[in-house]
Amino acid sequence: MSVDNVRRALESVVTIAVTPFDADGAVDTGTYAGALTRCVDAGIDVVTANGNTGEFYSLTAAEREVAVQTTVAAVGERTTVLAGVGHDVADAVSAAVGAARAGAHGVMVHQPVHPYQSPQGWVDYHRRIADAVPELGVVCYVRSPALTASTFVALADACPNVVGVKYAVPDPMALATLVGAVGQERWVWSCGLAETWAPYFWLSGARGFTSGLATVAPHHSLALLSQLRAGDFTAAMATWRRLRPFEDMRARGGSALNVSVVKEALAQLGVCRRDVRPPIGTLSAAERTEVTTILAGLGVDVPVAA
Repeated sequence: MSVDNVRRALESVVTIAVTPFDADGAVDTGTYAGALTRCVDAGIDVVTANGNTGEFYSLTAAEREVAVQTTVAAVGERTTVLAGVGHDVADAVSAAVGAARAGAHGVMVHQPVHPYQSPQGWVDYHRRIADAVPELGVVCYVRSPALTASTFVALADACPNVVGVKYAVPDPMALATLVGAVGQERWVWSCGLAETWAPYFWLSGARGFTSGLATVAPHHSLALLSQLRAGDFTAAMATWRRLRPFEDMRARGGSALNVSVVKEALAQLGVCRRDVRPPIGTLSAAERTEVTTILAGLGVDVPVAA
């Protein structure tokens, strides 16, 4: 059942949760649960713990486990929960097994971080993880343009519980080729580059998109999805233009502000602290003011105390 749930969930706004920290720098589980509940109450039906917006690479293994447990406890009965896993293959397998034990419905496998990767090695990496949790749906997070169609087909043939791809390569034409090679009916493809690329990836075969904005203003992300599903691209592009300042700021400096902008927006809304962990940095005073302006453009009211 989880495998089918995850397959369907990818055809939606796949919200990537932030990881709130308290004043001492520890994971703030109470605030984490509140932020998740806020999203799900607004209509979000799939959330990912330990994604890049959740500062996956800045968390310890124990903290990542806590994040998954908190997510399942807070919203697991109301939404599909994905758990980000990665690092070395043994750690990724252990984290996937732990996520299954905690009640997650699927795992999202981060792009392997290694200077030397072969196509067969990439397939083997994902197969080791997928084989360890056959009851869960597995999603591949792909950021490398070097992976070819034959590599994806090999993984699809090897792992029946791999149900889709979070595709984060800014190349809609390449995506269309991959979708055609693997088969639209075998995997669900999700735009891994958020709202900025969602309309273009939709035309290439993606049927959902990931989002950090959805943690801030979920109604806008859900509106874009609804417009794309309806084939109303005039409305979709009008929404896209409204959301673009937020996403453009996140992308600035090679995406250096990706997490900081989201957390700053949430801090201004009183949802969580703005704190991030190095090597990410908090925003300057001028950048904070820019976030305030962007939120106003989105029609999001910021409390005076922010």
